[in-house]
Amino acid sequence: MSLLQSILMGLVQGLTEFLPVSSSGHLVLANNLLGIQTGTGILFEVMLHLGTLVSVFIVFYRDIYNMVAEFFIMSRDIVRGKGPRLKSSPYRVMLVMVLVATIPTGIIGFLFNDFLERAFGSTRIVSVMLLVTGTLLYIANGLEDGVKGPARIRISDALIVGIFQGLAITPGISRSGSTIFAGLLRGFTRELATRFSFIMSIPAILGAAVLEFSDYSGAALPSGQLTVMLAGTAMAAVAGTIAIRFLIGLLSRGKLHYFSYYCWLVGLTGLIASLIIR
Repeated sequence: MSLLQSILMGLVQGLTEFLPVSSSGHLVLANNLLGIQTGTGILFEVMLHLGTLVSVFIVFYRDIYNMVAEFFIMSRDIVRGKGPRLKSSPYRVMLVMVLVATIPTGIIGFLFNDFLERAFGSTRIVSVMLLVTGTLLYIANGLEDGVKGPARIRISDALIVGIFQGLAITPGISRSGSTIFAGLLRGFTRELATRFSFIMSIPAILGAAVLEFSDYSGAALPSGQLTVMLAGTAMAAVAGTIAIRFLIGLLSRGKLHYFSYYCWLVGLTGLIASLIIR
């Protein structure tokens, strides 16, 4: 792999990981319809995931710092017999609810693993799911700004958003788009829906990286390849940061429907192509 290829892969990974267009759906269509092989090697895929993870920490470092601090304070309170005391801090609520939201995501991924493997080979399924993503984004754009801040998140809210994140494992369903939609549907403010969506991506991205790395054989890298991969990882972090900030700006201005049109176009094109090319 050349340096240019690595940087381009990092750029694509960083942008599509967070923009609501379904990166996995695009990979399936590129492979099935255009014959483009997108495999990059397990180690590099893990590094790209970690690069996008860095971008979440860059944009939401204050939230993450406060949540980590509250984790230790809450642990101390529990040890001292005071209980979790969730009402003492909105960041403590946020931390617990992110963990709660991760539970249904993991369960769905485990139970529907076989279906997901079949979906990755079906152009038609991916195309239909992109149409669904476009519809969710269009509805989300028209929803009224909610009133729930971090301190008012309920367990039921977190579970529902987590279910949507779990369903987004299906190629063609956008993780960020579906979770933001779910948050708005549950009455979150637009700011909270965005923050919660991206912060809850941390355990999801880490989980994906761990699963991929478990298949890594530990083969030695060719000379100079580690430097090349690090360049792609850095690009993924930069592109991911730009993508997150861009999406936050669009959402705050009520322009999320632009991605609806794009997903509908790609989904319809893929569906027509799947009917023609058999």
